[in-house]
Amino acid sequence: MTLKELKILRKQAHDEMYMVGFKNAARIQVGYGTCGIAAGAKPVYDSFIKKISDLNIPNVTVVQVGCMGECAFEPTVEVVESNGTKTIYCKVTERMASEIIDEHILKGQRIDNYLLSKTKR
Repeated sequence: MTLKELKILRKQAHDEMYMVGFKNAARIQVGYGTCGIAAGAKPVYDSFIKKISDLNIPNVTVVQVGCMGECAFEPTVEVVESNGTKTIYCKVTERMASEIIDEHILKGQRIDNYLLSKTKR
């Protein structure tokens, strides 16, 4: 690959990661470090994937990420929205994953009871 092609790929990856140009989009990041896996991240991840697929929700992706640095609060899930808002939920269960989809993703209402932190980039 040429340097120009690599720069194009880098920009595409950046834009996708930060949802540049997307409206009403979200990326759900499930902490999949050792602690997260031990605390039950796999069923939580699977629950997000299934519900988004079943409801055919557009512009929402679910990804596994590494350690999120909050071992005592695993499984942790970060919802990154195309408007720049980041919301971190802690001790997420399969039931909570379903609620996060219903309330946060579909209705735009974060669930404060599950909240670890909220930041704006």
